[in-house]
This record gives sequence, C-alpha cells and structure tokens, in this order.
Amino acid sequence: MSMQNNLDALYRQVIMDHYKNPRNRGEIMNDALTINMNNPSCGDKIQLHMKVDNGVVSDAKFTGEGCSISLSSASMMTEAVRGKSVEEALELSGIFSDMVQGEDYDDEKYELGDIEALQGVTKFPARIKCATLAWKAMEKGLDPENVD
Repeated sequence: MSMQNNLDALYRQVIMDHYKNPRNRGEIMNDALTINMNNPSCGDKIQLHMKVDNGVVSDAKFTGEGCSISLSSASMMTEAVRGKSVEEALELSGIFSDMVQGEDYDDEKYELGDIEALQGVTKFPARIKCATLAWKAMEKGLDPENVD
C-alpha cells in the first residue's frame, strides 16, 4: 500500500471517529449564542451553540443531523475554536476554508490536528459545503453584532 493510500485510510478513520464519537455534541444553556445553518442541497443541519467571554470562545457545542463529513467537521471545529479568541477562531476558519477548497493555506500558525483529515474533501466539490457548514455557522455567530 502506498504512502498516500495509508494517509487516506488514516484520514478516513479520523473522520469516522469524529462522526461516530462526536466531541462537544449537545447544547449550551444560559446566554449562549445559537446559530442554525442548513445545507439545502443535501439536507445537513447544524445548530451551533457558543459561549464567548471577554473575546474568547469559552465553549462550543453542536447538535444536528447530516453526513459524516458535516458532523465530523462540526466536532473538529468545536474542539479547535474552544479557548481561542474571536479573531483566532475566524482566522482558523479562513485557513480551513482555503484547505478544503484546495488553495494554499497557512498551516504553521495553528496546529490543525484532526482537521487536516478533511483536506481530501477538495477532491469532491459537492462535499465542500458539507465540510464548511459548521464553520460558516461559527463565522455567523462570531459576527461583531452577535458578540459582546
């Protein structure tokens, strides 16, 4: 088996692990931002819950239904943005967007970890919307109008 095939298999395992054992699945009560997003082309639905304190994403959880790509991406995203400043979270979202669209991205500023497993989505343009759904919800929620 080639090195690329091994890497693809590992990435599939990471995606399936986040899909079958999602991190941060649930709701946040008490003054949390709640953002609902859906992908009408495939039926994926995400409800993102975030708590932002003093410009930092102190908590992030999600509920929803959809394919393995959208739900695993939501799991990875909630892990990645927790503890980041609003600016860092938005910057990370831009890096993620560049990565899944096959563009050059800065992978030196942030440790992407499991998120890199989704870079193969670039080979399947119809799945990019699935991968970015939770990230778009996060961007919408962190819009300055919504954050203290």
